[in-house]
Amino acid sequence: MGMLQEDVGAFQKVGPCLYRYRNGTYYARFKSGGKEIRCSLETTDRKQAERNLARKKEEESLIDRSQGKLTLAELCDRFLKTVQHQKPKTIERKTFIVSRIKKDWPTGRLTQISKIKPSDVDVWLSCYRFGAASRNLHISCIKEVFDLALRDRIIAVSPAAHLQSARQAKPIRLTPTLEQFKAIIADVRAQQFNADAADSADFLEFLGLAGVGQAEASSLKRSDINFEAGRIITFRHKTTTGFSIPIFPQVRPLLERLCEGKSPQDFIFTIRDARKALGGACRRLQLPSFSQRSLRRMFITRAIEKGIDVKVIAEWQGHRDGGKLILDTYSHVNAVHSESMARLMID
Repeated sequence: MGMLQEDVGAFQKVGPCLYRYRNGTYYARFKSGGKEIRCSLETTDRKQAERNLARKKEEESLIDRSQGKLTLAELCDRFLKTVQHQKPKTIERKTFIVSRIKKDWPTGRLTQISKIKPSDVDVWLSCYRFGAASRNLHISCIKEVFDLALRDRIIAVSPAAHLQSARQAKPIRLTPTLEQFKAIIADVRAQQFNADAADSADFLEFLGLAGVGQAEASSLKRSDINFEAGRIITFRHKTTTGFSIPIFPQVRPLLERLCEGKSPQDFIFTIRDARKALGGACRRLQLPSFSQRSLRRMFITRAIEKGIDVKVIAEWQGHRDGGKLILDTYSHVNAVHSESMARLMID
């Protein structure tokens, strides 16, 4: 915009705060909060220029000029103070990404927020070689940082607004068959020199037969089991929501044995994790390295193959999307489910 001063003859004032350059492009020149704003409106159309000028004036009026000299490092420090209520792993991850912002920012950590351009964000991201998941975490964090600047009226437009999440490839999820599951449980129970063998086997068997996750199972108490009503009350830690599932016929004998002699506040399981026991069994049986989450997938896969309504399965998993996530995740089983539903179409 030095042209407005150096080449005045090339500009023609065509309206309040509105100028047209000799090439036809429109420019704005106005004052906001005591500061003169001069910028291109990036159009040769008069009506569009007037709309862009009005929007630019509105954006500039929202900025708190008293914070105009706030640096990127100061904004990052302010941002970290706002996330301390989140989970420890989330705080750790965001702290790491923020440290990268301050250390590797192309124009330096002391750059004023108002002078940061979208291309600066692009250059910063290009410093790293990471996969789609890590890239998306970095994009999410940098957007949150500049969203804070927006809320605090430091800037009118986020320089990270143009960023889009990278599309992630669908991972190959290993799922055991029912026969493999039974072999794993038997192998874990057979480890007579492992003091936790029986407890680990009970824990893994419950995961596969009840279709719950490791966190839900480990937090179950005797008071959560209602044999008369045939229900188990559990809490989905991932979404922090409570829900109930039936006591399935294949689970009842195991639960009755585990609940025997326990008071209402006693935990059902004496262990919180059976990952090592599961890994050892997979190695001994020369099976793929199944995770505890694989056992839940086995339950869902079997339920779909048996023709159980996907919406009901979703409710058993504590989902509130009517089965959309399950249909997306278990698309490879949908053909089996479709065939079983087709067989019901009999007059």
